[in-house]
Amino acid sequence: MDYTLSHIAAVTGGALHGDDRRVAAVATDSRNSIASPGETLFVALVGPNHDGHRYIEELYRRGVRSFLVGYVPDPPAAPMPDASFVTVPDTLGALQALAAYHRQQYNGTVAAITGSNGKTVVKEWIAQLWPEGAGRLFRSPRSYNSQLGVALSLLMIRGDEQLVVIEAGISRPGEMERLEAMIRPQIGILTNIGAAHGENFNSDEQKLDEKLKLFRNAESIIYRADIPLIAKHIGKRYGKCPERLHGWRTDLATGLAEHFGDYASRENAAHVVALYRLLGIAPKPLDGLQPVAMRLELREGILGSTVINDSYNSDLTSLGIALDYLDHNAGDRPKALILSDILQAGLKPDELYRQVAALVREHGIADFTGIGPGIASAAHHFVALLGSEHVHLHAATDDFLRHIDKERFAGRFILVKGSRAFGFERISRMLEKRTHTTTLEVNLGALAANLGHFRAMLRPGTRVMAMVKAHSYGTGSAEIAAMLQHEGVDYLAVAFADEGVALREAGIRLPIVVLNSDPGSFAVMADYDLEPEIYSFSSLKGYAAEIRSRGITEAPIHLKMDTGMHRLGFMPQELPELCALLKEEHAVKVRSIFSHLAASEDPAEDDFTRGQIALFTRMSGRIVETLGDPSILRHICNSAGIARFPEAHFDMVRLGVGLYGIEDPALQAAATLRTQIVQIKTLDRGDTVGYNRRGVATGPMRTATIPIGYADGMDRGLGRGAGQVCIRGVLCPTFGNICMDTCMIDITAVPEAREGDEVVIFGERPTVREVAEVLGTISYEVLTSVSARIKRIYVRE
Repeated sequence: MDYTLSHIAAVTGGALHGDDRRVAAVATDSRNSIASPGETLFVALVGPNHDGHRYIEELYRRGVRSFLVGYVPDPPAAPMPDASFVTVPDTLGALQALAAYHRQQYNGTVAAITGSNGKTVVKEWIAQLWPEGAGRLFRSPRSYNSQLGVALSLLMIRGDEQLVVIEAGISRPGEMERLEAMIRPQIGILTNIGAAHGENFNSDEQKLDEKLKLFRNAESIIYRADIPLIAKHIGKRYGKCPERLHGWRTDLATGLAEHFGDYASRENAAHVVALYRLLGIAPKPLDGLQPVAMRLELREGILGSTVINDSYNSDLTSLGIALDYLDHNAGDRPKALILSDILQAGLKPDELYRQVAALVREHGIADFTGIGPGIASAAHHFVALLGSEHVHLHAATDDFLRHIDKERFAGRFILVKGSRAFGFERISRMLEKRTHTTTLEVNLGALAANLGHFRAMLRPGTRVMAMVKAHSYGTGSAEIAAMLQHEGVDYLAVAFADEGVALREAGIRLPIVVLNSDPGSFAVMADYDLEPEIYSFSSLKGYAAEIRSRGITEAPIHLKMDTGMHRLGFMPQELPELCALLKEEHAVKVRSIFSHLAASEDPAEDDFTRGQIALFTRMSGRIVETLGDPSILRHICNSAGIARFPEAHFDMVRLGVGLYGIEDPALQAAATLRTQIVQIKTLDRGDTVGYNRRGVATGPMRTATIPIGYADGMDRGLGRGAGQVCIRGVLCPTFGNICMDTCMIDITAVPEAREGDEVVIFGERPTVREVAEVLGTISYEVLTSVSARIKRIYVRE
């Protein structure tokens, strides 16, 4: 894009305050790097839990001078004499209006894809099959299909593309009209209609009606014509113009069986084939289609490194997104980039890699590896930036693998980003630390969504302390903390000082509270800027003495009140002595006062809970009054308390198990424990399985052995048919006793099961809660029992 602010004001119905400027890019997230701040327009979006106006001063310090705002901020602490503002009533609406205008300037073909599933796969496969010599193709990056994502995608259109492919998704009625007004597609593709994202619709019929609004002005519509619901509704809407309808039937998908083993892939490919037939363009051979990884994967690497695997495509847009993700997770650790040639970018190599080098500079990459002749031809851009000792070039992936110096990647955060043709998955496999076939997959996007779910319950200004103790409930520590830091939580809490030290060494800068702060850890906490929970006079005096010995004053502490849990904390009768001591002690400063609800999730105990809240109100109020400090934060609500006792949110809440979505069906399950079948056996009646021969075949049957046992967290109580795992969508019972490292599963009901098939121990089905119910315990225990030897993988859609 290339617009003046006065032009943007005219398009959006806004008013310009300050100098007119030209802008070439848009930013909406202050946390992301900005390659050319002087040419960037920051859009201050406002939502239930965020307000972009709060970050204008910070962005001005970073060089941004152009802002699209709902209001001109109050006079800042530091002057911003060069700032220019376009004020509009609704910043998201204005951004969408600008995107719609930008789309109108494009004279090529726009295809829009919607449906319940398969949108991203169809979009990426269209791009994979785009032939050489057909001109440029642009597709919206990753899953940029929301009200914001579509607007940002459209603003990336350069204007010289032959085809633009935009993905559009909705979650409730009324949203598609705004997307259609922006996209205005000539071609519409409806992938399918199903249960996904259906919670805000009354029926599949209503959902389909809403999705079809995207094609209101489309010249052609591609869909599967032999699904009655779809055929009926499309016929009802567009039957008067049959020339617009390009329905395909089952025979097209069936004809693709030689290329795809599963029907979902055949259906997705049929939409792609139908589009190319409509365009009259011969695509690349279907044999070249590759699976689409729709998420970034973060894995533990060799020699203390961490690997972000994004090896399924490479273009400038997705490179910028992946580098932002690298920034969010790396903290202060050195960053490395392994990048293949970017294919079909539509730019001359020198200009293309000049822009890549600008991204490398903006994101602070310390070590660069380029693979392919295109990057080699533009090596001077990277050498000038990093020096020849930090730039490594290879003609092909095989050459890199033959000459890799693994020590060079020790301790680094590594982004592996490659076009599919370069086979970068081999690089990822070499760099990853492989310790176990079984993995615990943690969905960082689900964690962020669950955080947003709870934030929506809070009053503006209420702070959030996130609990990351016990290895973040078994899911990981630094990786989860980095995500929470990026999402803007106010505090982290750990159980012991060692956990806080590990987070500091991983580059976490948020305030960290240590909940079990014993005297032996006071020096370490002071060394690493950790803040102790103070729950007794001895802990208060001991910590204050440590702080005084260092010549420090007003070190932050967090006072624990005992309101009925009777675990740790000051009792009500101890308040007078506590208040007197705090008034005289200047080495420490009370940062917060808190207590713990004993049974906030149990309606039968609500009277007791309300009594706790009332007592905490009195106790904390007395301390605040005694110290005369209204800035002291008060907090008592845990995850269940946040939802059930809004009157007790006070100044801050503590969010723990709610982040992981394992107790409430309204939340997203963030952790999936999965493994795979390593051997299948066919047994006869009377054959026995496992230790003590506890599994006895009552007839012909098939069993599968999977590499997970009680040493991994597969509790022995799940053996002998008590527990179930999911294979190919079917719940299959355990068979025989659980062994230390393996267990056996009855797969007689899944005759198509094969060695190598994925096995879900818990996730969406069965859930952690269902596993806990079998064991007669709580979800927390199941999740935290997953062994440290199980490899954690962190994904972000």
